[in-house]
Amino acid sequence: MLVLDSSAFFSMDNLPEEEHVCPPGVIRELENHGDPRLALWGDMVRVSDCSRESLAKVDEAASRSGDDARLSPVDRTVLALALDVDGTIWSDDYSIQNVARILGIGFKPVGMEGIKKVVKWNYKCTGCGKWYKDNQPDCPICGSALKGCRRKK
Repeated sequence: MLVLDSSAFFSMDNLPEEEHVCPPGVIRELENHGDPRLALWGDMVRVSDCSRESLAKVDEAASRSGDDARLSPVDRTVLALALDVDGTIWSDDYSIQNVARILGIGFKPVGMEGIKKVVKWNYKCTGCGKWYKDNQPDCPICGSALKGCRRKK
């Protein structure tokens, strides 16, 4: 089963000959962008919610890698739905691919090259330069925004 992210719809010209599913948030994103493929493919894609249990697994894995600050709520449901249906995610989103690899979920990039290895993130204050392992709304020292940076080995 193929689990489609919004980027899959934006990048594909045709749907592959398999069963397709996506969470409701993907449909809302496509509607917001007025994507015409939704009208063509809407009947071929089953819309399904994910389980809370799978969403919790996604959140835990994303927190370990630092992708929790990089994934949108819709991205999280794409990953969780793939866990629920034992599906393969079609997405060009690198954070989705990163967390998918951590969780052992298959993924296929659609219009871009996919990730080669798992990346973990740290966060650096844009003001004072202090480093944090976890993302925060702002730096507790100076109040500036944090920027995601790949962790060094």
